[in-house]
Amino acid sequence: MIESEIKILLIEDSETDAMLIKRQIAKIANNVTFMLAMDLSEIEAKLRVFTPDIILCDYNLPRCTGMEVLELIRKISPTTTFIFVTGSINNEELAANTILNGASGYILKKNMSNLHTRLLPYLQAVEKNSSIRSSARRRVEESKEAVVIIEEFLKNSFEENEIHKESIKKIKDDLFKLRQKYDAEDS
Repeated sequence: MIESEIKILLIEDSETDAMLIKRQIAKIANNVTFMLAMDLSEIEAKLRVFTPDIILCDYNLPRCTGMEVLELIRKISPTTTFIFVTGSINNEELAANTILNGASGYILKKNMSNLHTRLLPYLQAVEKNSSIRSSARRRVEESKEAVVIIEEFLKNSFEENEIHKESIKKIKDDLFKLRQKYDAEDS
């Protein structure tokens, strides 16, 4: 049984399949945190606040394909283990293509009853590297928090800047009107 903390981003549109996947993982790991997402925008939002050790992804999703998800993940988190857990990769060429594009593996949903044994080597690798990963994860999470703070500061600064620009424009307009008034009085 794996005791180390493991964080999993589960990209799945079926609540039933998500529940089955969680049950299978519970057979081999005690301390798992799951985050669920269903489309690209949700995935991006979750990855801003959650640093997964493993990403499990269905291939056919309602609003995007697994390959689109894989492409996004490789841009945002290129070293994270990415595994397709799907019922739709029955084509060997497509399966090979997913591996060539950076997936760590794929598991067919028809093998759901032994999903835990197929995921075990991946989870063991996470556990083996847990001390290194936890230090790195802590730094990444601190960096993400800092980015959120900076984004908020910049947003507020921009809004304040716009307010100042409007105030300066009003002052310039008032000065222009005063100048016109004085020029009219002088003539």
